[in-house]
Amino acid sequence: DKFNQGMVDTAKKNFGGGNTAWEEKTLSKYESSEIRLLEILEGLCESSDFECNQMLEAQEEHLEAWWLQLKSEYPDLFEWFCVKTLKVCCSPGTYGPDCLACQGGSQRPCSGNGHCSGDGSRQGDGSCRCHMGYQGPLCTDCMDGYFSSLRNETHSICTACDESCKTCSGLTNRDCGECEVGWVLDEGACVDVDECAAEPPPCSAAQFCKNANGSYTCEDVDECSLAEKACVRKHENCYNTPGSYVCVCPDGFEETEDACVPPAEAEATEGESPTQLPSREDL
Repeated sequence: DKFNQGMVDTAKKNFGGGNTAWEEKTLSKYESSEIRLLEILEGLCESSDFECNQMLEAQEEHLEAWWLQLKSEYPDLFEWFCVKTLKVCCSPGTYGPDCLACQGGSQRPCSGNGHCSGDGSRQGDGSCRCHMGYQGPLCTDCMDGYFSSLRNETHSICTACDESCKTCSGLTNRDCGECEVGWVLDEGACVDVDECAAEPPPCSAAQFCKNANGSYTCEDVDECSLAEKACVRKHENCYNTPGSYVCVCPDGFEETEDACVPPAEAEATEGESPTQLPSREDL
C-alpha cells in the first residue's frame, strides 16, 4: 500500500533540474527512472520499524526487477509481488496454500452475504461465516426471524421480520408463520401477551409487574414515589428499601410525633420561658 502511495506522490515529479525536457530526453524519463524508485523505497518504512526495514532489505531486488523490467507486463504490484512471487497472499476471493476460489466463487464469495475463511491469505478453509440473518453453506438461506425479500440466480436478500414473528413471509405482524415467545396469534396477527395480567401474578407481593413487548419485568415498589405520600410528617425524608421504606428526619432536625423540626425552630422553642401567672398581691 505504501509503495502504491509512493507512486501517487511522485507521479507529477521530475528530475528537479531546470531543463526537464532535456533531462528526460538525455537521462530517460523520470516516470520509469531508478531515481523515482529510490524515492519511493525511501518512504516505505519508518526508521524505527525494524521488521519493515528488514523485509525491504530482503526484497529490494524483487522490487527493482519489477520496476525496471516487469511493471508493464504485470502492472498490479500486489498480484505480482505478494501473490505470485513471494506467495504469502492470495487474490481477493481466494484462500489457502493453492489460492482456491472461496465458496460461492471468487467474484462474490459467500453470495456477498458472509465472509470467506482465509479470504486473501494462504490460510483458512474457504468456508462461509454468514452475516446476521443468513445461513447455509453459501449464505443464501434466511435464519428464523428473517424472510427472503429477493432471490434469484446470483443474489439472495434476507429482511428482518416484525419483532413478534419467529418465522414470517413479510414485514408486518400479520405475516408471521409462527409467533415469537411472549406473543400469541389473535385474529390473524401476533400480539403481545400481557404477562402482568396473569393469575397468579408473575411477580411477588413486594414488586410490581411492568409489561414489555414479548416480555415483562418485576421491579421493587418504590413507595416513596407514589402520589400518596408514605412519610407524612412535615420535613420528613422517605427512603425506599427492598420491599419496604423508611421515614427519617434530615440531619440536625429534631424528631417529634408529628413533624421534623428545623434546628432554628427547635432552639427558639427551647428558649421560651413558660408564662408566669400573676401573684395574689398583683390582683
